[in-house]
Amino acid sequence: MSEITPQIVADHGLNEEEYARILHAMGREPNMVELGIFSVMWSEHCSYKSSRIHLKKLPTEAPWVICGPGENAGVIDIGDGPNGTKLAAIFKMESHNHPSYIEPYQGAATGVGGILRDVFTMGARPVANMNALRFGRPDHPKMKHLVQGVVAGIGGYGNCVGVPTVGGETNFHPAYDGNILVNAMTVGVADQDKIFYSAATGLGNPIVYVGSKTGRDGIHGATMASADFGADIEEKRPTVQVGDPFTEKLLIEACLELMASDAIVAIQDMGAAGLTSSSVEMATNGKAGIILDMDKVPCREEGMTPYEMMLSESQERMLMVLKPGREEFAKAIFDKWELDFAVIGEVTDTGHMVLMWKGEVVCDIPLGPLAEDAPLYDRPAASKDEYKAWAKVQPLNDIPASHDLGADLLKLMASPDLASRAWIWQQYDSQVGGDTAQLSGGDAAVVRIHGTNRALAMSTDCTPRYCYADPYEGGKQAVAETYRNISAVGATPLAITNCLNFANPQRPEIMAQIVGCLEGMGDACRALDYPIVSGNVSLYNESKATGGGSAILPTPAIGGVGVLEDVSKMATIGFKNEGDGIFVIGDNNGHLGQSLWLRELQGREDGAPPPVDLAKERAHAEFIRQLIQDGKVNAVHDVSDGGLLVALTEMALASGRGCVLAEIGDAFTAFGEDQARYVVTSAHANHIQAAGIPMTRIGTVSGDAVAGPGFSVAVAELRAAHESFFKDWMES
Repeated sequence: MSEITPQIVADHGLNEEEYARILHAMGREPNMVELGIFSVMWSEHCSYKSSRIHLKKLPTEAPWVICGPGENAGVIDIGDGPNGTKLAAIFKMESHNHPSYIEPYQGAATGVGGILRDVFTMGARPVANMNALRFGRPDHPKMKHLVQGVVAGIGGYGNCVGVPTVGGETNFHPAYDGNILVNAMTVGVADQDKIFYSAATGLGNPIVYVGSKTGRDGIHGATMASADFGADIEEKRPTVQVGDPFTEKLLIEACLELMASDAIVAIQDMGAAGLTSSSVEMATNGKAGIILDMDKVPCREEGMTPYEMMLSESQERMLMVLKPGREEFAKAIFDKWELDFAVIGEVTDTGHMVLMWKGEVVCDIPLGPLAEDAPLYDRPAASKDEYKAWAKVQPLNDIPASHDLGADLLKLMASPDLASRAWIWQQYDSQVGGDTAQLSGGDAAVVRIHGTNRALAMSTDCTPRYCYADPYEGGKQAVAETYRNISAVGATPLAITNCLNFANPQRPEIMAQIVGCLEGMGDACRALDYPIVSGNVSLYNESKATGGGSAILPTPAIGGVGVLEDVSKMATIGFKNEGDGIFVIGDNNGHLGQSLWLRELQGREDGAPPPVDLAKERAHAEFIRQLIQDGKVNAVHDVSDGGLLVALTEMALASGRGCVLAEIGDAFTAFGEDQARYVVTSAHANHIQAAGIPMTRIGTVSGDAVAGPGFSVAVAELRAAHESFFKDWMES
């Protein structure tokens, strides 16, 4: 074994203090296998050592929460299924940011594969994929290649594995030039009495490896994902995993078939840190020990060492604990699906991870220090005043008047953040499975719960420019917007998952973003009765390779899930009938701070983001859901990026119908981004009033243009502008 030098320790992403802790925990110097295992388990990606202290403050419980954070995915009660069953939704969002910047196709594809495994490892059949993507400037020389690769990777994996990709979000900002974000979300459905957990129990129970063989791809992937990018970015390409969606499909079917029996004690997917994290987490959760025979690990390359086997992040692999005597039964299932199956160890009561190789012990580590006692840092965070001074967000002064709302609208609809995403979602199979009820382009995706007339609604949201200007308000708004989007289709929001993307937590200003966003998220979840049941933290999202060090905007992406009791009552955004009245639910205060209009038309990112009144968010959403349930409105759309006139234009584009507006006469009313607002249409104005709910009639569905005081733009012209960005960019 090699002697451990300070350089080797540093190369494994460990600092001097952490190595001293390893020496204390072991009572001796570790060998290379043991050092490698500590390095990945103590990486930011696996241990959350900079964020755990703050994550513990988030609300995670509700009567409908079956399993909150700590397992592979969150689990909520979604009520009755067919034939008297009780169903659960199992869902999570995860990042694959660094791999996707290095190798966009495989990085995005294996991000989808990894999140699918998190869900089906708990017994769920995946029913929907979503994603949240952030890219840099479209004119950046690398960006078109990154967008094309990521979108192809998501589609290539999801389409082949047979799970519909039903929605998501894509945004552009120079802060992501050197570090794009690829966040993938999967939602699955399971019987409540067939949910599987990861705790390894039962002294002597066999530990089984299933799926694909182990190769050398992805070694140190978790460590790479826990550091920022430097000039050596191209050298990190070998740390990106390679996925095979056809094998994943076989693995889903084989696992679900075995799960229908009583053979499984525990199951865990091999995600970040591969065999290391899966075995450590299973043993830790079961308060047990584990012994593995590395000679029995199925390998696809010659001469692989225990170090390589334990740190490989080869895809499409699972680890199981079976009941004694069930090995041959399980093996027959995996043989049928043409997947590897090997008994590689057993559960012990030692509290240690022990690895054998060629008859010798090559690793013996106490499990406590690896997992539960991993480093935990309360890193210094800048105060609100210090952060404000650092962020240099200018006050919103001297807002120029808009002299042509129609021209402004056309420019906004063609801007990268608002342009049609059809070029993206047309590459995704959104209807495989036959249960997709609402596709990309609406407020939330809707997927029917198979065999019922009920449905799941889901949305991914975050407004990073708000989070940068005011992390607390931005964190609140990210949660509130998913709540609005789910409510806008008529569903009741139940719970969220998250993917917390930030830059270097060792910088007090970045830590202030993390703390502020999490405080805002927590307050929003409590006020909306909308708990967090799973999530992922991705830090060190910045790049020195672009020169000068570029940190991403704080991006706490939120994935919300809700239940629609009767899918036939689902609301959509398109205008329906000539002559319908158009109403705004909520206050129109004309807030232009941090608005897209200010950025795209004036070139400024000034002012505070719009404040989020959580009591109004809840009251207005409950009112909207009741209107939809009672059939009193026939089109619903929440107001978000771009403000009221953009929301109305999106409703016109979804239907081909125009509108005549009476109340929109300046940039404040047209493009202000006030929160807690919805646009609804109805033929019966007197049916949709409620005490205490602000409601304003602003116009009528009519004609083939979006028209108001002093402006009129044909829907056809708006459509051409809306569809121009991706078409022109990809053809250039």
